[in-house]
Amino acid sequence: MKKRVLGLDYGSKTVGVAVSDLLGLTAQGVEIIRREKENHLRKTLRRIEELAAAYDVSAIVLGYPLNMDDSIGDRAQKTLEFKKMLEARLDVPVFLSDERLTTVEADEIMRKAGVKREDHWKYVDKIAAMLILQDWMDNHGDSEIQD
Repeated sequence: MKKRVLGLDYGSKTVGVAVSDLLGLTAQGVEIIRREKENHLRKTLRRIEELAAAYDVSAIVLGYPLNMDDSIGDRAQKTLEFKKMLEARLDVPVFLSDERLTTVEADEIMRKAGVKREDHWKYVDKIAAMLILQDWMDNHGDSEIQD
């Protein structure tokens, strides 16, 4: 049986979390992990560790926010640092997936679904994590993870 994959949308004060189904076909939103300060990551990492164990994941896909010109900005650099923390803490591979425009796409999905603009913050990171994970599964999933 295939194992699940966790998808993460890492932001300055939130981490959107999604998980694949057991077949690796669809991504479902799980939750948004929130923190008060950007560098206070201990509880965030512990929660990701709990989720990885609960879903028995074989890999993590982390959204990688490159600039539109493919350069690595501040947010992408912080994501690379977060990737290293995840790899040090969890015994699964962590793959980076280009996440440019996923927040824009998540906002569009919510607009079409009739979610009020002032309520977008409640869902945007979880939806972005689903988009990151779904894109990765559609384009790379089977080739990068071997059972």
